[in-house]
Amino acid sequence: MDVKEPKPQRIYQAWRGSNTFVFGGRLVFGPDVSPLFFSTFLIVGPAFAFCLKISFIIKHRTNRNETALPWCYVLTVAILLTILDLFFLFLTSSRDPGIIPRNTKPPEYDETFEIDSTPSMEWVNGRTPHLKLPRTKDVFVNGHAVKVKYCDTCLLYRPPRVSHCSICNNCVQRFDHHCPWVGQCIGIRNYRYFYMFITTSTVLCVYVFVVSWINIVQTKGKATRAMSRDILSDFLVVYCFIVVWFIGGLTVFHFYLISTNQTTYENFRYRYDRKSNPYNKGILENFREVFFSKIPPSMHNFRAFVKEDDIMAIEATGDDVAKGKIDIEMGNTFDDEGDNVLTLPKILRGVEFEGIEDILEHEGGSERADSDRFVVRVEVEANNAEEKNVTA
Repeated sequence: MDVKEPKPQRIYQAWRGSNTFVFGGRLVFGPDVSPLFFSTFLIVGPAFAFCLKISFIIKHRTNRNETALPWCYVLTVAILLTILDLFFLFLTSSRDPGIIPRNTKPPEYDETFEIDSTPSMEWVNGRTPHLKLPRTKDVFVNGHAVKVKYCDTCLLYRPPRVSHCSICNNCVQRFDHHCPWVGQCIGIRNYRYFYMFITTSTVLCVYVFVVSWINIVQTKGKATRAMSRDILSDFLVVYCFIVVWFIGGLTVFHFYLISTNQTTYENFRYRYDRKSNPYNKGILENFREVFFSKIPPSMHNFRAFVKEDDIMAIEATGDDVAKGKIDIEMGNTFDDEGDNVLTLPKILRGVEFEGIEDILEHEGGSERADSDRFVVRVEVEANNAEEKNVTA
């Protein structure tokens, strides 16, 4: 009977990160797509209610033979802003943010050195315990010394401005943050669209707030009476007033980051406002770099087929390079597959304590009794040895 050869896998099918791929690897999302649907609901829901309200106003004015052209413009702008906002949201969440390819093995031997075990060094591979790597290295960027860190998961030294996202489990170029609202990392390839998304959301919020407030004020009678009659406009005013503080504040914060050429990660970790920023090129050049420079192509072709050598290397290395060890801090034992097999409490529960308990009860826990028993046992063994020598 002929054995069928295994079907070749594409890169997105053998992907070791936590990403979700759609349409055969053409779209790359984060591990959880549900935040994307929730954010879409937060945008489409109020926008649909606003457009519905403006449609009622247009119909009412048309029935009364009054001009409704200005409200038609209002409706058109609202629809365009909503579509544009959703477009930027989709581009932000469905693109490769700038994932760095992983190495299938640690750096070559000539890139490392042998040294006695020190707290600053770590094992690279359990099969070659003599091979060690420094945790950090210094590189120079625009005349400034910048430390680059070794990534144990990706088996590489992260280039400057690259950081490993623990949620997506990838090293990302110019890593800014992992956005919970879009469910995706924000990096060099989608930061531009992320900023356009939050900016468009802010403009849409302000637009709906202003138009809804004008609609309430223009209603005949006092403002309080008009607000009690127009519940939908009241809801839109309150909703947009609350949301604009969050999304507007985020837009202003990232405007500051762009003007100083920082990322959110760098701003919170390195505090470049207190020391020199090696990446700052001036306000105009910083904005040109974000909005008018060419976005680098993806370093992955997710639809390409995986080579057999790569599959064997991936299976041989794994994420945990030091396996078959006891993790004293976590109290776990791992087998060759990295699975949790035993814990220290389980090992201790398997030890028999009956003999120890009998001895303690018999001796009464006396240290003197223990020492006497030891002396007598030694004397008896010595006498037996002398008798054997005489007999011989």
